[in-house]
Amino acid sequence: MNPPSHVSGAAPPKDEIRAALTCHRGGLRSIGAFSAVINLLMLVPALYMLQVYDRVLASGNEFTLLMLTLIAIGLLALMGAMEYVRSLTVIQIGSRFDALLGARVHQAAFERGLAGGQASAGQAINDLNALRQFLTGNAVFAFFDAPWFPLYLLVMYLFHPWLGVLATVGAALLIALAWLNEWLSRRPLAEAGTLSVRANASVEGQLRNVDAIESMGMLGRLLRRWRVMHRGYVWRQALASERTALISAISKSLRIALQSLVLGLGAWLAIEGRISPGMMIAGSILMGRVLSPIDMVITAWRQWSGTRLAYQRLKTLLDEHPLRAQGLPLPPPSGVLRFEGVTAVPPVAQLPSVVNLSFELPAGEVLGVIGPSGSGKSTLARLMVGVWRARIGKVRLDGGDIQQWERERLGGYIGYLPQDVELFAGTVAENISRFAEPSDEPDADAARVVAAARLAGAHELVLSLPQGYDTPLGVGGLGLSGGQRQRIALARALYGPPRLVVLDEPNASLDEAGETALLEALARLREQGVSVVVITHRPKVLAATTRLLVLKAGQLQLSGATQEVLARLRGNGAGSQPKVTPMGSAAGSYQMASVTLGGRTPGAQE
Repeated sequence: MNPPSHVSGAAPPKDEIRAALTCHRGGLRSIGAFSAVINLLMLVPALYMLQVYDRVLASGNEFTLLMLTLIAIGLLALMGAMEYVRSLTVIQIGSRFDALLGARVHQAAFERGLAGGQASAGQAINDLNALRQFLTGNAVFAFFDAPWFPLYLLVMYLFHPWLGVLATVGAALLIALAWLNEWLSRRPLAEAGTLSVRANASVEGQLRNVDAIESMGMLGRLLRRWRVMHRGYVWRQALASERTALISAISKSLRIALQSLVLGLGAWLAIEGRISPGMMIAGSILMGRVLSPIDMVITAWRQWSGTRLAYQRLKTLLDEHPLRAQGLPLPPPSGVLRFEGVTAVPPVAQLPSVVNLSFELPAGEVLGVIGPSGSGKSTLARLMVGVWRARIGKVRLDGGDIQQWERERLGGYIGYLPQDVELFAGTVAENISRFAEPSDEPDADAARVVAAARLAGAHELVLSLPQGYDTPLGVGGLGLSGGQRQRIALARALYGPPRLVVLDEPNASLDEAGETALLEALARLREQGVSVVVITHRPKVLAATTRLLVLKAGQLQLSGATQEVLARLRGNGAGSQPKVTPMGSAAGSYQMASVTLGGRTPGAQE
């Protein structure tokens, strides 16, 4: 697999998720402070009952009861207000956490897609949502409140050691159950998460190829493959849920039993005269406060387990695809393209598809690339526009390594039409303009859109659509034919205008009129001094090129002026070498070590 698309000198944070949380240390401290006050105020009901039983009932003083009640109501109202503020704080932290990492996760998922990763971007966004929801949910409060249960234990020990011992034993049992729950559910939840990702990726792949699946009757077989993964996920998820449900039921029953036992123990101690009746009631209330946070942790453990898996997946994603470093902005390129001993291996492949390739394309030339299937033509196109990295060697644009260019800036100078045309949800104008943000000169933006459409021969086509340039398109250009999508994608490639245009089989879906428009566009681009690379075998399009490059098995076989190369391929002037047609095993017999488009060997001084 190719290395991640980032500058090696960049030093990304070891853990960007923790770094994002660290940015909110002040907010987390505030939550801790609020939790401390809230848990102190949780003693109010127990102390209120203690005073009512031991003072009010003994003295019969109604004024004391009134004042105690007003004080308790005021403190509980304060507790409710602090609970609300604490909740608002975690919601704000969750929103800012998402704002800090949202674009970063999207970029990393995009990088993984370029590197041939299998998991979808949707899974990464879902993992981020899981983290945010955990931060803003009630489960997080259990972890802030749980450390305060020793305070309630201390008060119970002050009432009587036996009450404290009973509460300690109950807390220890619930903690043991929480650990047992995590141990029993850890493995099935991890396996379920892995199978869920694979099953979702399988479904997404099927949705992208519904026509082929339906036409060739593949749905049943693919459905059976999906069911194997989905059933494995459901079974493991159910297994973990069953174990969690069992532990939760045991812990709930234990908590209720302990609250009853502490009341019974308190009654016995009160009968013996060791504690007051108020302490008996207060001890029962405090037992609930001791056990409640632990019980909440057990209840929230399933969410915590899923959140932990989401965190691990996101951390792996961000570590493998660090943030791209922003280099010094370079001046606009003229379009001089040079390959220096380039060897490239496509993502998830084992063998290189381009091997030790060296050539130079002067600015303003139109280069045709031909070769049999699997000769590395599409890999060559992706290397030219910087989508894939070279494993060995350099791809240079105007002398600079194309990977050193800042992508947003470089994109304005490059036009690319891949074999698999992909349009996006939005209007036709937005797709042509590459979803450029509205500038201070909307008329100029509109003029560039129309100019690109005219150059691609798509202006009349767009005007024939129901709403012209404002016609909305579905995902993938839904609503357009293959030829229409290709012509609009060609207009997108020509928007700007660019200085380097790479077209991979641009006329695959074009009719005669579309092909004529393409030839006119190539002529116009050459007049404007734009460097153009066209991967095609169509004789009409090849006739419009100035230079020709022949590939076989990823190696350069022949290059030079178009007519000279075609003549050699037909056997004219080839001496004793056999004839080879460009539509067959192009240049299969030629073994040329170093040929350049300008008649120079790579690296030779001009």
